[in-house]
Amino acid sequence: MKTEEFDKAFDDGSDITHYLDLDKARRIKQQHKRVNVDFPVWMIDSLDKEATRLVVSHQSVIKIWLGERLQQQK
Repeated sequence: MKTEEFDKAFDDGSDITHYLDLDKARRIKQQHKRVNVDFPVWMIDSLDKEATRLVVSHQSVIKIWLGERLQQQK
């Protein structure tokens, strides 16, 4: 398939996943690196409450909030 055909299929909303090799797919600048951060108990309790309210993990809340803050700083 040529690039133009692929782009048109994508733009038209067609299912293009059968054209992709998802085993080799990766997200640029999205590699993960594990870090350990110590938080006060009150902060963890607040994160857990917010995570429960949003029905996500507290790790997701942290990522979302940090991402929003870092975007504001740009």
